[in-house]
Amino acid sequence: MPEIGSSTVFADAAERDEAQRLVDFLERSVPGAGGVLPLSAAPDLTPGFAKFLARVLHEVAEGHRVTVGTLPPELTTTVAAEQLGISRPTLMALIRGGELPAHKVGSHTRVKTKDVLEMRKRRIRKQRAALESLLKFEDELDID
Repeated sequence: MPEIGSSTVFADAAERDEAQRLVDFLERSVPGAGGVLPLSAAPDLTPGFAKFLARVLHEVAEGHRVTVGTLPPELTTTVAAEQLGISRPTLMALIRGGELPAHKVGSHTRVKTKDVLEMRKRRIRKQRAALESLLKFEDELDID
């Protein structure tokens, strides 16, 4: 039997709110036998939530095991590193360097979810800016 892939997808507060709006719509729009959902009446989805939902559905379509959960107000350094797509030692270096605020709970380091999500957004903006700069440079050099 082939190994089934597995993925964990976390929803932040905004994604939970959008999920609730979508659930409300779906519960009000249950089609009758052979009916079709009136998608024109569906709530608008933000691009972030659409991407979140697409990721979940992609995992299901691929036959993978998917766990969907919510992020608590504070994260362990392991979960924070996963959310940022970096290693835990790299995360700890960011904390020691003052780039990511953290605090101790006993002997354990914790970070606020909102700080991790903001850092992730900044990193994505920085990556996009670098890509746009590279594409502009290619255009200037007339590279195909």
